[in-house]
Amino acid sequence: MSASSPMEAVAFPRPDTFVAADVGGTHVRLALVCPSNDARTPVTVLDYRKYRCADYPGLAEIMSAFFTELGCAPVRRGVIASAGYALEDGNVITANLPWVLAPEQIRRQLGMQALHLVNDFEAVAYAANSMVGNQVMQLSGPAQGAPGPALVLGPGTGLGAAVWIPNGANPVVLPTEAGHAALAAASDLEVALLQELRRTRSHVGTETLLSGPGLLTLYTALATLRGEPAVHAGPADVTAAALAGNDVLARDALQAFCGFMGSVVGDMMLLYGIRSGVYLAGGFLPQIADFIAASDFVARLLDKGTLRPALEQVPVRIVEHGQLGVIGAANWFLQRAS
Repeated sequence: MSASSPMEAVAFPRPDTFVAADVGGTHVRLALVCPSNDARTPVTVLDYRKYRCADYPGLAEIMSAFFTELGCAPVRRGVIASAGYALEDGNVITANLPWVLAPEQIRRQLGMQALHLVNDFEAVAYAANSMVGNQVMQLSGPAQGAPGPALVLGPGTGLGAAVWIPNGANPVVLPTEAGHAALAAASDLEVALLQELRRTRSHVGTETLLSGPGLLTLYTALATLRGEPAVHAGPADVTAAALAGNDVLARDALQAFCGFMGSVVGDMMLLYGIRSGVYLAGGFLPQIADFIAASDFVARLLDKGTLRPALEQVPVRIVEHGQLGVIGAANWFLQRAS
């Protein structure tokens, strides 16, 4: 577990204090938050902590540990941001968690009054006003885009994406399941990679390759095509070897990853009429920002025929995910509570 510096005030939360959880495949980020009464930044974060999913039997235990560490009883209300599909019984189908996510069961276990669920990248998109402050690098486009929709996308344990649509004081966010859309090839190498993957599966979705686990899948498939041994056992190892510059296979795998990602982002910009900006908020993208900038990512993103000039007018940025998930989930909650 990693934590921010706890504030003394959290021992006795305000009545309007609530908890926001950002549940990823590897980590859960939790924040104790309250309204700020500032329309530009509606949420004040009182305390923020991060926990490893694998260290706990479920989210209820993580939230219980969070409240215990803060020295306060569970608050009455909360919101969970998570990937996956919610069933009628409230349980969430997700392939990336080591335990079942059941918000209603968690609510009862912790004695809370209400516990809401929102898509993880829908939540991140609700933090759109905080994105520029989290910028790591701008990859293309002008400093400021035209008024209109923004795209938030990022590869982590899976591939998440959501569209932010301005609507006065109450922006609308469109969640997507872009990670499960079919992945298209744009070169002979990519055709060969997809053919190799089709040997073991009927559907190759975008997150099959555009995710942390997907990078390892891509590396392994490329090794098979070249008749070389795949010596790395995890995506972090592939990334480290590629950045070190002494492993051609790892470097080429990461280069292919960036090319695929550029093509997918460009497609989504066209599909959703993105004008104000693209925010790449995946967990490991900031660590490879320089590699992305030197890769084919931007060229592939812009390679959309006659609409290239339109895409050139949209700023594309890499941002730190950090607290965006919990802030966005809290913004989502407050917008519905008002």
